[in-house]
Amino acid sequence: MGWSRTMPVERILARGLAGVDGEGGGSPLKRTLRARDMVGFGVGIIIGTGIFTLAGVEAQQHAGPAVTLSFLIGAIVAGLAAVCYAELASSVPTAGSAYTYAFATLGEVFAWIIGWDLLLEFGLGLAVVSRSWSGYLSELFGLPPEWFGEDATVNVGAVAIIAVLTVVAVVGIRESAWLTNALVLVKLAVCVLILAVGVFYVDPANLTPFIPQAQPPEGGGSVFTQPVVSGVFGLEPTVYGIGGMLSAAAVVFFAYTGFEALANLGEETRRPNRDLKIGLLGALGVCALLYVGVSLVLTGMVPYTEIDTGAPLAAAFSRVGLPWIGALIALGAVTGLTSVMMVELVTIGRIGFAMGRDGLLPEKIGTAHPRWGTPHRMTIIGGVVCAAIAAFTPITALADMVSIGALAAMIIVAVAVPVLRRTRPDLERPFRVPFSPVVPALTALACLYLMLNLNLDTWIRFAAWLALGLVVYAVYGRRHSLMGKEAARDQA
Repeated sequence: MGWSRTMPVERILARGLAGVDGEGGGSPLKRTLRARDMVGFGVGIIIGTGIFTLAGVEAQQHAGPAVTLSFLIGAIVAGLAAVCYAELASSVPTAGSAYTYAFATLGEVFAWIIGWDLLLEFGLGLAVVSRSWSGYLSELFGLPPEWFGEDATVNVGAVAIIAVLTVVAVVGIRESAWLTNALVLVKLAVCVLILAVGVFYVDPANLTPFIPQAQPPEGGGSVFTQPVVSGVFGLEPTVYGIGGMLSAAAVVFFAYTGFEALANLGEETRRPNRDLKIGLLGALGVCALLYVGVSLVLTGMVPYTEIDTGAPLAAAFSRVGLPWIGALIALGAVTGLTSVMMVELVTIGRIGFAMGRDGLLPEKIGTAHPRWGTPHRMTIIGGVVCAAIAAFTPITALADMVSIGALAAMIIVAVAVPVLRRTRPDLERPFRVPFSPVVPALTALACLYLMLNLNLDTWIRFAAWLALGLVVYAVYGRRHSLMGKEAARDQA
């Protein structure tokens, strides 16, 4: 059946070295990235909204000081997924990441679903972060909030930064890497400053009890705003306690959703079998340590019930008489969120490139620029669409969809590892997931459990997006698929 057709791994690997002749062929992407560029890209996209905003919000609203454990749980699940990504990325180093892995193992329709899902994840993430960036810029330089704040009719700041970064992403991945690495250095310096200074202002009394007693949410909440797991098991919705900590873990997983973007750059790394592993695991390890450290310092400096949810870290240092640290944190947020947006925009281009090359999106999207060697058309389309969303839509309520999209993609990746081992045992695997299929199975279950800790309304919106994607696939993708055309020719 057409929906279950898979793409041969040899074909995927061949396209990573050169363009495919004939239909859907395009100029090859340039291999310019090194291992340190990959780690820089990973840290660049991971550290951002999570460390500057989510830590304080989730501590105050759901977990208390136990938000540190929430970040740790998120890191463990992300680490399991990263191990699965590392095996597939080193075996099938190509643009498209989870999309391509699904195409090679589970079939075309699953590949389409996961590609559609990833476009949602990174596109919505880019729009959310651009609005956050605009707000921090306004705070740092005193810009008019009616143009740069969350209440702006048209958020000019969000549109402007997406436009600038779109140009950088189109001109070349090497320039993107240089910019991202420079921003990462500034951001890491600010994080180290937070830890080095903040640790002297930690009050142990603020960390007790470390896991606050569970209590009903204010106002009781509706069925649509409670975690799915509460409804499935007939549990009363709560904040704080173990349930609150797990709900926070599902939300702060948003903060780890950057590492899988590295797998989209497989065709642009000099030594993909080595550099992808270092990039994935190295970036995730650095970021997990910083998240845990900063969240522990924050909740130690300020009682969790009094944490400012707008600018948690800046407000915490102002509270202890160090407003100049708060200004540096705002600067770190501006640079940090810039690097996040840069990598998200690059990732959108690579996913669209892979889908267009396979005929599931218009063919011209799957070609690289003859001079710059970048997927310029999809990058520009993604920039325009995301800028439009960021300009007019306050989308903080949709931030959970980034997490649910990422978790769904990671389930596909985890399943793909044992499937590919069974169907292609001869494939070279420079990195192998230990204890497979146990580890991939645990990864898939852990991701599913975190998804169940997200609210019902998030699941409804996610299901609606996937349903729209299936309609697009049925109307366009299935009819224009290169694999489908080849199968039809073979039958004729």
